[in-house]
Amino acid sequence: MTSEVGPLRTVLLHRPGGELKRLTPRNNDQLLFDAIPWVDRAEQEHDAFAAVLREQGVEVLLLDELLSEALRDPRARTAALHSGVDERRLGAEVADTLCSYLSSMDEKTLTGVLVAGMTFEELPAAEGQSLVRRMHQPHDFAIDPLPNLLFTRDSSVWIDDRVAVTSLAMPARIRESALTDLVYAYHPRFAQSARAYGAHSAPVEGGDVLLLAPGVVAVGVGERTTPAGAESLARSLFADGLAHTVLAVPITQTRASMHLDTVCTMVDHDAVLMYPAIRDHLTAYVLRPAGEGIKVAGPEPFLRAAAEAMELDRLRVLDTGLDPVTAEREQWEDGNNTLAVSPGTVVAYERNVETNARLEEAGIEVLRISGSELGSGRGGPRCMSSPIVREPLY
Repeated sequence: MTSEVGPLRTVLLHRPGGELKRLTPRNNDQLLFDAIPWVDRAEQEHDAFAAVLREQGVEVLLLDELLSEALRDPRARTAALHSGVDERRLGAEVADTLCSYLSSMDEKTLTGVLVAGMTFEELPAAEGQSLVRRMHQPHDFAIDPLPNLLFTRDSSVWIDDRVAVTSLAMPARIRESALTDLVYAYHPRFAQSARAYGAHSAPVEGGDVLLLAPGVVAVGVGERTTPAGAESLARSLFADGLAHTVLAVPITQTRASMHLDTVCTMVDHDAVLMYPAIRDHLTAYVLRPAGEGIKVAGPEPFLRAAAEAMELDRLRVLDTGLDPVTAEREQWEDGNNTLAVSPGTVVAYERNVETNARLEEAGIEVLRISGSELGSGRGGPRCMSSPIVREPLY
């Protein structure tokens, strides 16, 4: 996969479920959600999203199904228990009891616990006394839930025929990479898949990685992806011959612009949808291979650097909204976070009325989906999808 807009053929999604039911006003900030979603409606919205993709001829893979199948491998089960049970926090006795309990579960049940978490109240009974049990409240988590697993884009990125399992920055999300890694390491479907980047490297999140064109990759650097992460990814891509240019793009470190794809996504081979407030200020450091090292130039204006690397005279730029207030509202509501299913055809949240109208005026087909509940974790169609196979653009 070498672009953001080539015809999409296979995508990885995660259908939300029990993990969202763990969110409360007490923990939603820690778990990175801005509101408590209506879970049944979120599931309906996600099913509709998957249906739209299937109608476009896209094969939809679901993460929990793949994880259950991968856990048939004893090595995967061992790795899953190791990632899910934190002995330093639980203590050896509770950790051993929990590991034994999880080991007795079938693959589907174990997958449910690894994703939705487990409270101390749900732990199996044990003989003797435990200070850990006594000092935790019944509804404290022995295994934390993963409500952000919904955003499959962040934990893995396919570049050409290789998968980069990323390193997530926020504590609430670190274990997502471990589960995604299990799928790619132990599911038979991915047995021959090579890696482009390791989950134990410096922080990089998939929402910051845009495949602008064959050999050209943009990497946002901000709240979630560090300069070290961007450089490590660039070095890996250069070493594997997967890119000739990486653009490291500084972005404002705020909740509204946590990833590059919250302010800029590609909607055609030569067109981006961009938040107008950053259009004239977004810059890029240009990284290219230099022997066994790298050469760093810039910073220079992002749009100019991107067009030059993509061998275009210029990039078409479509603005979010119609005025500064509408643009700010619709950027917050994931108006920039579109998923291209083919050149000039994108999936977008229906609520971003002005931005969608702008896209259609520019000749872009917009497949609208509802996201009133899905968006409570601050993510749109691109965030909720990890493309695995796209046809080449040319």
